[in-house]
Order: sequence, then structure tokens, then C-alpha cells
Amino acid sequence: MKFSIGGPLKLAFRPWVEGLENIPAEGPAILASNHLSFSDSFFLPAVLDRKVTFIAKAEYFTTPGVKGRMTAAFFKGVGQLPVDRSGGRGAGEAAVKSGVDVIERGELFGIYPEGTRSPDGRLYRGKPGGLARVALATGAPVIPVAMIDTEKIQPPGKVMPKLMRPGIRIGRPLDFSRYNGMEHDRFVLRAVTDEVMYEIMKLSGQEYVDIYATAAKRQIADEAKAQKQAHKEAQKEAEQAQKEAEKAEKEAQKEAEQAEKQPEKQTEKQTEKQTEKDEKERSDS
Repeated sequence: MKFSIGGPLKLAFRPWVEGLENIPAEGPAILASNHLSFSDSFFLPAVLDRKVTFIAKAEYFTTPGVKGRMTAAFFKGVGQLPVDRSGGRGAGEAAVKSGVDVIERGELFGIYPEGTRSPDGRLYRGKPGGLARVALATGAPVIPVAMIDTEKIQPPGKVMPKLMRPGIRIGRPLDFSRYNGMEHDRFVLRAVTDEVMYEIMKLSGQEYVDIYATAAKRQIADEAKAQKQAHKEAQKEAEQAQKEAEKAEKEAQKEAEQAEKQPEKQTEKQTEKQTEKDEKERSDS
């Protein structure tokens, strides 16, 4: 996959990289990265000599049909591990176990602490479950990584990617050995996660938002739904107002026509009376 995907990817997009010297030539490490695009999981492994194993949502491996089988084969080929994210705590346990297994094999484990892609390019609060627990359970160093501009290559809704140079900044390894044996302390997990997110923020230059990206996505979806509903109601009101205006115009036109006919009727009556008078006078004479 590095030759078939990584080579053409580097040739076409020419990603720039800073801090490659911070990746160990051998031995386990955790790569904790911000998450801007679906392509993050391809650009980062493409610029490294070593294999990086990420965890991916199980839907990539279980979608039926030809396309689903091809997608599953691809993700297996690039070494990604399926994790069911719908199971709450069970999903977190599966992610931790997958990460520990990778680290115990002496490999690089890639994880996105935000838990999902950023909906607007900003950096969101890291989830303390997977990253911190794997780091404290294994003692592996955590290497912060910042993906730069990958969200601009293929924005949501766009089929064809834009040819441009994304960037990757790799920070110095973080040692959390001072917290050994405290992987079940939620305050320690929060502290470890926040420290990593702070380093990612410094590397990426992103604006930090102290809420989870999943909550931000819900807010954005709710706002979009509210705007759509407001637009629909405004359109309905505009249509109703137009109908009332058309009705009023028709009534005014009808009254104008009736007003025009009224003098004609009066003239006809006067003519009829004058004719009757003339005929009476002739008859009398």
C-alpha cells in the first residue's frame, strides 16, 4: 500500500513535512493527530518509512455490496483496525485493547483524540479514553502530530480532490511515565489528553474549542435544521402574502370594473326615461 498509494500520493500532492526526526526508527510510539480530513490516515503513513496502524469505524469493514467489500479490503490493506463506535464504553475498551496490542508488537499506533473529523477546521477537546489509557497502560511515548490544510483538498460534498500541498508537523515525544499505574484515574486521563491537545494546537495553529467535536457537529446540524425550518416558514409566509395580495388585487380590479359600469347604467336609465318622455309628449300632441 505504501508503494501503490503512498508513492502516487506524494508525487501528486507533494506534502511538506517538519519533524520527521521525532519518529523513532524502531520501537513503539503513539501518534496523536488532529483530524481534518478522511485523507489524514493516508498522508501521514505515506511520509513515514514505518507502518502506522489506525483504528477505524467498523462501518468501513461491514458495508455490504461490491463497494463495501472493496472498502473493507482497502482498509485492511492499509492496516487499519475496525472498532464499533456505537457501543459506548464497550467501544472505548475495544479501542484501548487494539492500541495496546499494536504497541506491544513494537509498532506505531495512530489515533485521533478528537474522536471524529473537525466539522469546521478548528481543534476540539480530546476524548480521554483511548489515547491516555493506551499511553499509561503501555508507557509508550506520545508524539503529537498536526495535519495542515488537508480539509481543503477534498471538502465535504466534493468528489474530485484539489491538487495542493498539505503539511504535516511532527512534535517531540511526550513522556507520561510520571503517571504510571494511574490509567484508571479520570483526572489523570483528562490531564494527559489536555497536554497532548495543547501540543497539537501549538503545532497546527488551530483555534481551540473546549467542547467535543461530536457535540459541535450536533450543534451545527441543529442550527442547519433550524435555518431550514425558518427558511421554509418564511417561504410559506411569503407565498401566503402573495396569495393575499393577488386576491386583494382581483377584488380591487372587480370594484374598478363595477365603478366603470355604474355611470353607463345611469346613462342608459336617463336615456330610457328621456325616450319615454318624448314618446309621451308626442302621444299627447
